[in-house]
Amino acid sequence: MAIGSDLALAPLDVQAAALESMIRDDPDLMAILALVRDQALADGWLTSGAIYQTVWNRLTGRPRRHGIKDYDVIYFDGADLSYAAEDAVIRRVEAAARPLGLPIEVRNQARVHLWFEQRFGFPVPPIAASAESLVRYASTSHAVAARLDGSGRIELLAPFGLRDVFALHIRPNRALPNGASHDAKARRCQSVWPEVTVEWW
Repeated sequence: MAIGSDLALAPLDVQAAALESMIRDDPDLMAILALVRDQALADGWLTSGAIYQTVWNRLTGRPRRHGIKDYDVIYFDGADLSYAAEDAVIRRVEAAARPLGLPIEVRNQARVHLWFEQRFGFPVPPIAASAESLVRYASTSHAVAARLDGSGRIELLAPFGLRDVFALHIRPNRALPNGASHDAKARRCQSVWPEVTVEWW
């Protein structure tokens, strides 16, 4: 496989094939993708850190799971925006995931606008699908997601492309005033993967 710098400059289809290969080589990611599919989460995806940090571990020669705090699973269910409904899904998925021994964080993206301002200090409007949440992520390299379809094919989402992921580069996404979140996460990433370069907010 090409080194990271080569992949950063490769066409998107080559990058996507490389990412899929890295995902398939990681039993944790494949187990979670199968879990998300088998739990029939509406518009469900594995997203962000577990994916791009797996790539960074591969490119820098570090072991699997290095630096990965948790495995973010998102879904979209606008039929019931109550906390109780989301909590029921969280508990169901966590119970199913318990044999994996991996920390999983599940969130209904249809509810994010209800609590976002209290947590981050500014409001966001509702969205209509999980994919829309990725364009709000504070850093472009974080905006990547994957899921497994019924035939075993991996589907990918990467609204900002994959160049920054393979370049080990953290670039701000200024669609929202997410500077504090971008810089905090970038500092943490640099402490774990010193090879990472950062464009500060």
